[in-house]
Amino acid sequence: MNICVIGTGYVGLVTGCVFSDLGNEVVCVDNNPDKIAMLERGEMPIYEPGLEELVKRNVDDRRLRFTMDMAEAVEYSDVVFICVGTPPKENGDPDMTYIQEAAKGIARSLNRYKVIVNKSTVPVGTGNMVREIIETNRHRNVDFDVVSNPEFLREGSAIKDTLEPDRIVIGARNQVVAMKILELYAPLERPMIITDVASAEMIKYASNAFLATKISFANSIANICDAVGADVIQVIKGMGSDSRIGRAFLNAGLGYGGSCFPKDSSALVRTAEKAGVNFKVLKAVMDVNKEQPMLFVDLLRVAMDGSFKGKKIGILGLAFKPNTDDMRDAKSVEIIGKLLAEGAEIQAYDPIAIENTKRIFPHICYTENAYDTAEGADALMIVTEWNEFKLLNMERIKSVMKTPLLFDGRNVYDPLQLRRLGFEYHCIGRTKAVLNGK
Repeated sequence: MNICVIGTGYVGLVTGCVFSDLGNEVVCVDNNPDKIAMLERGEMPIYEPGLEELVKRNVDDRRLRFTMDMAEAVEYSDVVFICVGTPPKENGDPDMTYIQEAAKGIARSLNRYKVIVNKSTVPVGTGNMVREIIETNRHRNVDFDVVSNPEFLREGSAIKDTLEPDRIVIGARNQVVAMKILELYAPLERPMIITDVASAEMIKYASNAFLATKISFANSIANICDAVGADVIQVIKGMGSDSRIGRAFLNAGLGYGGSCFPKDSSALVRTAEKAGVNFKVLKAVMDVNKEQPMLFVDLLRVAMDGSFKGKKIGILGLAFKPNTDDMRDAKSVEIIGKLLAEGAEIQAYDPIAIENTKRIFPHICYTENAYDTAEGADALMIVTEWNEFKLLNMERIKSVMKTPLLFDGRNVYDPLQLRRLGFEYHCIGRTKAVLNGK
């Protein structure tokens, strides 16, 4: 099948690569000339494990190509995927500008029947909006259908999530249209859920909001554990063993970030408000997430005698999660900003995300590795749980620090082992349990 993918971000690029790898002819469109030039040179505009190899294989086999010419790409295709961004506005609504521009571009180039698939995360009613834009702006009286096919990929494991999804959701006006998209996914042999368009649009928001809720719930439990002397790791192990609850997304830490959970939670709250529904639970989830990193900074301030002024603080991990260079809503940005505002000196390291962080904080010190980050530090903070941080020689880390004060925002280390090594160790939801001799 001939496929056009509009947008070459995480979703668009991974979608295009996977469909081409399944044997389809795919053309990816973007209006950013620098991004297209990079892709044509075989360079990736984003970091995603395995993506570069996948692009190269399918470009070499001539199943995948990149262009800025939307008209040619749309005319060439049988199915058009819209995979553009919907960044949040200040009021929490998603900015639908890129969706609208894509729909207008499709309308101008509609030359025969096509299925338009909205893969971007969008509020309920977007399918109708896209249909109206195309009907209003098309130059030819050509029929088409609009389908919702939300993505559920995670940065850092996007290719695996696209090839092995838990479910594939297809929202269409009838079974005949849905079958056209189902045919594309058939080689994956994964569970298919066929719904109406509005329900498919809601499934994505509801799923992300629920996962965000699990994270904030775990963090709230962790804060209680710190207050009463319980160990959140053991509490979550007991909770997660219940098949009705499940272990996933119950890790206590500094809160969620990235391109999905924050904006999707805000957008769902706004959708609810417009429908006259007060989504109190999700508002509380967002409040907990906003407060969590600052609570940790407050604990660090207390441990440093009430002031960061003139103190050297090492930050390990900058990206919002491991295996990505994405800095969108990264907790490191909030933490570093707060520390700098109170006079701290920052030295930081991340395996992948340093270049992206430099665009936000160009003047802080960036190091070559974790040991350089710890050199002379009055305190060390773990902000992103990269695997390499789990394997550090902690005796060496302690030997180069000015003060062996370690604040572990992701519960990476064994508290008892760190205490035996001589660290003053603080973590999320288990510090008092450790101090009480657990």
